[in-house]
Amino acid sequence: MFEAWGRALYRKRRLALAVALLFAAFAGVWGTGVFAKLSSGNNFTPPDSQSQHEQNLADQVFGRNEADVVVLYQSPVMTVADPGFRQAVTAALGGLPRRDVAGVSTYWSTGNAALASANRHETYAVLRLAGAGDSARQTSYKAIQDDLAPAALSARGITARVGGTVPTEVGISKEVTADIGKAEGLSMPVLLILLMVIFGSLAAASLPVAIGVVAILGSFTVLRLLALTTTVSVYAVNITTILGLGLAIDYGLFIVTRFREELHRQSTVEEAVARTVATAGRTVAVSGVTVAVALTSLMLFPVSFLRSMGYGGVATVAVDMLAALTVLPALLAVLGHRVNALRIRRSVRKPPSAEASGAWYRVASSVMRRPVAYVAVIVIGLLALGTPFLKISWGGTDARSLPATATVRQVQDVLDNDFPANSTAPIEVLVTGPVTHPALAAYDQRIEAVPGVTTDQVTGVSGDTARIDIGYTPPTVSAQARHIVTQIRALSPPAGAAVLVGGTTAQLVDELTGLGSTLPWMALLVGVSTFVLLFLAFGSVVLPVKAIVMNILSLSATFGVIVWIFQWGHLSRLLQFTPTGSIDPTMPILMLAIIFGLSMDYEVFLLSRVREVYDQTGDNTTAIADGLQRTGGVITSLAGLLIIVVGAFSASGITFIKLTGVGMIVALLVDASIVRVLLVPATMRLLGHANWWAPGPLRRLYARYGIKENQLSERTVEPSPVRS
Repeated sequence: MFEAWGRALYRKRRLALAVALLFAAFAGVWGTGVFAKLSSGNNFTPPDSQSQHEQNLADQVFGRNEADVVVLYQSPVMTVADPGFRQAVTAALGGLPRRDVAGVSTYWSTGNAALASANRHETYAVLRLAGAGDSARQTSYKAIQDDLAPAALSARGITARVGGTVPTEVGISKEVTADIGKAEGLSMPVLLILLMVIFGSLAAASLPVAIGVVAILGSFTVLRLLALTTTVSVYAVNITTILGLGLAIDYGLFIVTRFREELHRQSTVEEAVARTVATAGRTVAVSGVTVAVALTSLMLFPVSFLRSMGYGGVATVAVDMLAALTVLPALLAVLGHRVNALRIRRSVRKPPSAEASGAWYRVASSVMRRPVAYVAVIVIGLLALGTPFLKISWGGTDARSLPATATVRQVQDVLDNDFPANSTAPIEVLVTGPVTHPALAAYDQRIEAVPGVTTDQVTGVSGDTARIDIGYTPPTVSAQARHIVTQIRALSPPAGAAVLVGGTTAQLVDELTGLGSTLPWMALLVGVSTFVLLFLAFGSVVLPVKAIVMNILSLSATFGVIVWIFQWGHLSRLLQFTPTGSIDPTMPILMLAIIFGLSMDYEVFLLSRVREVYDQTGDNTTAIADGLQRTGGVITSLAGLLIIVVGAFSASGITFIKLTGVGMIVALLVDASIVRVLLVPATMRLLGHANWWAPGPLRRLYARYGIKENQLSERTVEPSPVRS
């Protein structure tokens, strides 16, 4: 099937390139408009959770009460008791257009002492913005942000700084957009230079980059189509950029390298293209489907952020795979031997006998001679790296994700230090039903008795619904604050009434619950689908299980390092971030899907070559060693190039983007330099012919439905002897 596809592409190569060019032009015009269609909100709350129901009911009964914008006012001379302070702030707020501001709360309008600092020289106003959704409220904020700190305040000696939920979202989105531009600007030239060094020619080096450009533009087009029917987060662009370029380089390097080999083996360019698609193309197809399935698991989660990442990831992998299986073979068919044009160094073609030497030959020989030592040392080392993950503490994302120089971050620091704890993020309790005053008072007393609760105030009554705002001591996203929510929810409600507990902390509780309940289904989907795909690709039930175990070891080591750095704060000065003592749970889940997919990518590259030799020789040791010799350099080169792509993201000013970048770098280093080229071959050497075992019925199933080429050319592989 793949060989026939390669021949068809050779015959229709100019037509294929013309269609690809038209698609790229359309995607460049229409697809890049996706940025205006994406949601920039950060809703991590499951839609059917108690906190979401509480927010919906509270908004319906009392109107929105969120601190969309917090304006912090500070005066070194006046206190909040001075009429001049009040007049200046009131005048500044009174000039804001009502079409953008739905409501304003101040110390003077509410009499709420929590809105003034202990020294009385600081106060803040809470603004509720107009707009039915996150995007609309961000538009309202952008319309008034220049008017929130007017010159008249400065003239009175009052400084005004802006923080709150919406400015934080806008700040993070702005930083993310800047990070994408910076990452692309830094990585593309470096990638092209490294590809030129690897291939030795500008013509060959430009092909993976060209596929990457087509893949990213195509992914933008798919995301814009999805945005017409569902909500897609702006952060999906991050995964599109990373995976689009990274996988394009993976697939491009793998296919171009194989094509250059086949040019020396086959008599015509057509044969070389056909054999390349039949071998490397088949591998890319299996790899692409495996990576896509891993990312599809993100769509199982109720959190829109993760679903959006799933949409973006699957779209990117699909476009990358299609481009690598259509556009790239067509380009190779047109170029032929000119793929080596514009050389920057002399390329020396080694004869097959000469391949039994060099660095990868020595690595393969060493692994084949001492597999037990390699397995023991590596497994112990990976488990040791993973031990910090056993002490992970989950938490949420707040203004501390921004750089310390960001104004919204500075405002949040002042609120945390100078004002009552969590004054802008109380735990909200809605009591609905016909409740007598004594019953409500008794319920209030039970709430006040919960350890950690500092205040308990009824802030609204409408009909049979009462709202209670609860102050508490621990930080909003801490485990202690979440425990308070759990204890309040465990209290028996007033007789005849129902209780809903919401607020920022409760939303985090529900987010963690939703993620935790979905994780087993994610694991089941990824595990079963990976097993089935690898079985259909290699005809073994042992190799898929081994591959999954290898990935678990690699992931555990990566997550252990992440906890050591980002939760415990090691290297925080070097990486320039503020450790919070916890990890946002969506980030490891996102990394799990991406890293699992990429790890399987390298696994498929290695096993495909091993299986190819094994089918011809029947010698397990020779097949493993030859596969490692021929793919070890490719795998490590791929990982190095992808590290360049994600490296720029590790320099992001947003902590969770930095965490993702650093985590992927660690994962790539561990996987490509240790697991895939040392541990996997050593394990396969120990398993021997059991690597390829499958029960009789499954062997017959593989013979009939396996993803393979049944008639491979005998000249496809020239095994190199390695002593066992």
